[in-house]
Amino acid sequence: MAIFGQIQAHLRTDTGLVREHNEDFVAFREPANEDDAQQNGWIYLVADGVGGADAGEIASRFASEQMIAHFLENADETDMGRRLLDAMQAANADLRRLVAERNNNSRMATTMVAAVIHKNQVYIGNVGDSRGYHWRNGLLQQITKDQSLVAKLVEEGAITEAEAELHPRKNVILYSLGSERQPKIDLFVLELLAGDILLLCSDGLTRHLSDSEIGEVINQATPEVTSETLVQTARQRGGEDNISAVIIHFSRDTTTAQAQTTKTRAAITRPLSSRANRSFLWLTTGFLALVMVFLIVLVWLVLRV
Repeated sequence: MAIFGQIQAHLRTDTGLVREHNEDFVAFREPANEDDAQQNGWIYLVADGVGGADAGEIASRFASEQMIAHFLENADETDMGRRLLDAMQAANADLRRLVAERNNNSRMATTMVAAVIHKNQVYIGNVGDSRGYHWRNGLLQQITKDQSLVAKLVEEGAITEAEAELHPRKNVILYSLGSERQPKIDLFVLELLAGDILLLCSDGLTRHLSDSEIGEVINQATPEVTSETLVQTARQRGGEDNISAVIIHFSRDTTTAQAQTTKTRAAITRPLSSRANRSFLWLTTGFLALVMVFLIVLVWLVLRV
C-alpha cells in the first residue's frame, strides 16, 4: 500500500530554562515524489549533543546532517535497517574526524534516535538515551532502550526504577556518536498501521514527563498540538535540559477512507429511501381506499333510484 502523502510530522525543540545553548538538534528529510519515497522513504531524527562550550551544538547538528547525507548516498542498499545503521556509523566516523581536525581537546559527541519510514515499516536506530515511542489505539510503548548507566543497572537488578530516578549518575550514557570508533547502535523494526503515531524525543522531555503522562497528551490532542504541549509542559516543570519532540502521524489511507465514506453514505441513504417508499405506499393506499368508498356510495345511490 502506498503511503506517500499520508505522513504528517511536527518537530519542536527548545533550549529550556537552565541551559544557555540548545545542544539538541532535530532534522528530517521527506521525499519529493513517489519514486523518491520508494527509494529513500522518510527520515526523522533527534540528536542530543554533549561537550563543552559550543561543542554539543556542533556535534548534534553535524552528525545529523552527515547521517542523512550518507543514507541518501547509499541508495543501492535495499536493506533499510542496514542502510540506517551504516549511515549512523559513517556519521560517527565523520564526527571523530572533525574533532581530530579541531585539535583543541574538546569532547564532541551526541546521542541520536533516527526513524526511517519505508513501505509501511519504520526502522529506528538508537544510540544513547534519546528515545523512540510508538502509539497505537490509546497505548504508548517505548521502543528504544536507554543506553545509560542507570538503565543497565536496572536491567541487571542492581537498582530499582525508583532508585534510578534519584541516582546521582543517571545522566551518564554508555554509547554515543563521536565517543568511540564503532559505538553500539540498536535497531528496531515495526510495521505501521493507519492512525499510528511515533514520538522521537531527547531526555530533556522524559526527565519531566512520565510515559503515562506522554500517552495522555497524545490521547487528548492532535499531533500538531501534542508536540507543542509536550515541550511546553517540560518547560513549565523546570526545563532543566534542552527539550525536543518529533511527532510523526500516519493519517488514514485515502482509498480506505473513501470506501468507508461511500459505505456510510449508502447506509444512511438506504433507510431514508425506505422511509420515503413506505410513505408513498401509505398515501397510495389511502387514496385508493377513498376511491373505493366513493364508488360504493355511488353504486348504492344508483340502486336506490
